[in-house]
Amino acid sequence: MFDGILWVLRTGAPWRDLPERYGKWGSVYHRFNRWKNDGTLDRILKALRIRLDKDGHIDGDLWCVDGSSVRPRAPRPGPQQKRRRARRPRAGSLARRMGKQVPPGR
Repeated sequence: MFDGILWVLRTGAPWRDLPERYGKWGSVYHRFNRWKNDGTLDRILKALRIRLDKDGHIDGDLWCVDGSSVRPRAPRPGPQQKRRRARRPRAGSLARRMGKQVPPGR
């Protein structure tokens, strides 16, 4: 299960493309979300990092994140950003409204 989570995070593949050897993609996805939300995943990764550092497997000079491999998410329009289609004015409606207005100064 944990290897399946790491596989998706490493490859960036959709959850549905998870190889069958890691289990059902839905089960792995729900476990990942539960662990992420309750802090379990953070505790696992922190303990793993501490253990690898103690065993000398982490070089502090190379410990970094390469931002060039992170794809930004395209913004999706939310309810406040939806564009409304402009209505076409009916023929003559502007002329009728202008005829009803009184010119300034009268």
